[in-house]
Amino acid sequence: MTNTNKFIEEYREYAEKQGFSLNPDKRIVEAVAGGLLNREEKFGQKYCPCRKITGDKEEDKKIICPCIFHLEEVKVDGKCLCGLFVKKMIR
Repeated sequence: MTNTNKFIEEYREYAEKQGFSLNPDKRIVEAVAGGLLNREEKFGQKYCPCRKITGDKEEDKKIICPCIFHLEEVKVDGKCLCGLFVKKMIR
């Protein structure tokens, strides 16, 4: 299993436990996963690729995925800023 696939599976399980899901658009999930893994390699943490790293360790803790903003964003907007997590579709 590649790092990207392992990451996606871990985040899929996390999303399910939270009552939402990963974006059904596989391209978005793979792009965000790639961005997070690149940031982890470069900066040592999976900082949200949609947010600016400030250099302030306390502030930047807030944007480690899953960031502190994602639950409210999914609840209010139906998705997080990156589009990785989305509300479950009712069928």
